[in-house]
Amino acid sequence: MRTDAMRQESPRDVAQAPLELNNVWLAFGSRVVCRDLSCSFPRGAITVLMGGSGAGKSTLFRLIGGLLRPDRGSIKVAGEEITGLSESGLGRVRRRIGMMFQGGALLDSMTLFQNVALPLRERTKLSEREVTAKVMESLEAVGLADAEGLLPSQLSGGMVKRAALARAIVMSPEIVLADEPFSGLDPVTLRRIEALLVETNRGLGHTLVVASHHIASAKRMARQIVFLRDGIAICGSPEELERSADPGIAEFFHADADGPEPRAMHTEAK
Repeated sequence: MRTDAMRQESPRDVAQAPLELNNVWLAFGSRVVCRDLSCSFPRGAITVLMGGSGAGKSTLFRLIGGLLRPDRGSIKVAGEEITGLSESGLGRVRRRIGMMFQGGALLDSMTLFQNVALPLRERTKLSEREVTAKVMESLEAVGLADAEGLLPSQLSGGMVKRAALARAIVMSPEIVLADEPFSGLDPVTLRRIEALLVETNRGLGHTLVVASHHIASAKRMARQIVFLRDGIAICGSPEELERSADPGIAEFFHADADGPEPRAMHTEAK
């Protein structure tokens, strides 16, 4: 099913998309989370993943990372079909994905430097000199080059978000997934993290997928929005979705980002 808000991608865009989901179905018992869901993510661009609570944003990230396997359908990550891969095959593909976790997921007993270095030490054979160079490059990119010796408990909320992004990009991934990067931030810090995500995306050229409820940021930063509802994906530019004749979509995109969840969203799976 398509709506007026859905934008038809050209064959060239689809061919170059580093992330593609086609006709994906997934159910947990009687609860259907994805029903013939299809979407693709433009290379090197920012896509914001939106939808009401329980719409399936976290589930989509798990599908992309191979942590969940669909009941049927195709998922291609970095050009590789992952639905039938072994764990070792999935591990190879996951090296091309960086994950910025919602709460930072930093290890309390490790310094900022050690947290960012962890993926390199676990997944590569780089020398300590090479690890140090890559960690400091990532910390410099997010404005934390002078904080490498601090523990997570010594970081502000905004610094934790920056640290999470530094760790997500330290492996030079082709794809970065950011899970609710604006949660818990004051308006000024939120704008700074938003600007940082845009800046690193432009500078490093990765494909960035941001799961967010923050409508204003989505309108400012996204080339594409993937809106999840009733198990399907409705794709388009922020302008296309905002002008949608679909009352549920229109209500969501015109709602106050800090207000109550729109009535139309209460029908979605929880």
